[in-house]
Amino acid sequence: MKYMLMFVSDEDSERRADPDEIRRGYEAVGKWWGEHAAAGRIVDGQELKSTKTATTIRKKDGKIAVTDGPFIESKEALGGFAIIDVPDLDAAIELAKGWPVLRTIEIRPVVESRDDSSMPKDTR
Repeated sequence: MKYMLMFVSDEDSERRADPDEIRRGYEAVGKWWGEHAAAGRIVDGQELKSTKTATTIRKKDGKIAVTDGPFIESKEALGGFAIIDVPDLDAAIELAKGWPVLRTIEIRPVVESRDDSSMPKDTR
């Protein structure tokens, strides 16, 4: 079963962190990622750039507004994601517990197929 792990971080704290601590964190994440990717548990994923680079599109009352920045102002922000393929939620939880720079991780099941033929199909 596929799940999305959404890695939530505090960008302000990360900017103030010691550079050696940041380097060690990236090394640990690289090791964790490599191990799980080699075992076939990671399907895809990426780190995201800062929320300062975000663009938000909102539609309200039939009008579309495009604004710079994230959807909501928050101390925590989505910093990256991984799509994993594991047997069940318990396995997803165990895998997420091992994330070396654990702060907050949201785990959600991925909808892998729908009966509705009007839904877009994977175009890869």
